[in-house]
Amino acid sequence: MAIVSKEQELVADLKQRFGDKITESAVQRPRRVFVAILPDSLTEVIKYVSEKGYRHLSTMTGLELGQTYGVIYHLIEGNVVLSLKTNTLKSDARLPTIVSIIPGAELYEREVHDMFGIVFEGHPDLSPLILPEKWPSGLYPLRKECKIEAIKAELEKAKE
Repeated sequence: MAIVSKEQELVADLKQRFGDKITESAVQRPRRVFVAILPDSLTEVIKYVSEKGYRHLSTMTGLELGQTYGVIYHLIEGNVVLSLKTNTLKSDARLPTIVSIIPGAELYEREVHDMFGIVFEGHPDLSPLILPEKWPSGLYPLRKECKIEAIKAELEKAKE
């Protein structure tokens, strides 16, 4: 009889509950679970895992992946970290906010918005969080096409 870990149970539960909305899953190592989901199921999955105890959002990670941006929500319950990843197209970088489910996501979503320009629809305040007050609109420093020379040029223009 095989012993099933808490991490394996979580993956199996999510696969059973969400089926083809789960595009990838793995128990990476003890206490680390990775699950990729379709963007239209983000709020449904976040709500479900928060009801299972994954209410603490330790951080969010933004990624640039070819024609998409990825966002990874790192949620913790006990000593298990669930890294829940979804993507959005670069041409229309939008995801629903999860602030109504996990209020602590408010600042993380603002930071990802500052750095990548992803709009979190329904967010109460996407004003800049970590960029300088006079930072040029539409310039997102962690996008690959954003080069240091362009940032310097835009900041010089803003001084004028």
